[in-house]
Amino acid sequence: MVEEALKLEHQLCFPLYAAARKVTGLYTPFLKPLRLTYTQYLVFLVLWERDGLSVSEIGKKLKLDNGTLTPLLKKMEELGHLVRRRSREDERSVIVSLTEQGRELKEKVREIPAKVGNCVQLSEKEAGQLYHLLYQILET
Repeated sequence: MVEEALKLEHQLCFPLYAAARKVTGLYTPFLKPLRLTYTQYLVFLVLWERDGLSVSEIGKKLKLDNGTLTPLLKKMEELGHLVRRRSREDERSVIVSLTEQGRELKEKVREIPAKVGNCVQLSEKEAGQLYHLLYQILET
């Protein structure tokens, strides 16, 4: 019945949305003293893994479009965490590189994943299953 399908309790999107908000909210008390947003933290995770990526490469990894990413990167640059420069090989491409300040921030956030992980009441097996299922959704 169509009416059943329209009930909130039958929507897969709702628990995904609500859980994502809850989990990302767990980061706030740890990131706020560092003047970082959750999305900025994600950019750092990408750049700490591989510095000197183009804006489009960062966007692809984070599944964010340039319109969302550009103002975020501009703010991070204003805070002294990174620099944006046009690529020498392709003028249309902007390369993002961490500053020393951005690299040093890595030490300040090192404990955050464990602290947030302690707040999520899932076994290691359940967390692994959820991770796998969520990536299945992202890849289809």
